[in-house]
Amino acid sequence: MGKQSWKPGNMLYPLPAVLVSVADKQGNQNVFTVAWAGTVCSDPAMVSISVRPERHSYHMIEETGEFVINLTTAKLAYATDYCGVKSGRDVDKFKEMHLTPIPAKEVSAPLIEESPVNIECKVKQILKLGTHDMFLAEVVAVHADEAYINEKGTFSLAAADPMVYSHGTYYTLGKELGKFGYSVRKKKK
Repeated sequence: MGKQSWKPGNMLYPLPAVLVSVADKQGNQNVFTVAWAGTVCSDPAMVSISVRPERHSYHMIEETGEFVINLTTAKLAYATDYCGVKSGRDVDKFKEMHLTPIPAKEVSAPLIEESPVNIECKVKQILKLGTHDMFLAEVVAVHADEAYINEKGTFSLAAADPMVYSHGTYYTLGKELGKFGYSVRKKKK
């Protein structure tokens, strides 16, 4: 079997499907779905999200320089899809999806209480790239739901049942295959 050559495209899948919560300077809040989110740097902790300038929430991020990335789960799949296809111009997505906005520690945008992890972000740079602009942001606070903290005091990703997005379809993550470094770790005798 050979390989087919395709036109250049975004084939880096799966991606985390996250809910991004925002607020403008007047206190209006919105939440929308982003699949183009990622880690940029570990020290300082930085992330990126890519957003189309015509999205309702774009101006809120641009105006305040703040947003919250809220990780999603299988339980949040319906809300995640809804918040990606409905506009905050037309509907209160927090109300319609029974999502609970709660105050953040460092930014004006709210956290989503139902999310297992909330990442508060402050924009450092906006890169105008074409169909999407990338917001490079420093992580200023992280919140983890105590329901997913295991007996070792660490966050249990498996218990949270996170979801990802690939080519128009949502998936939950499968079973653990190994921990970082397992390929070179010496076996215990």
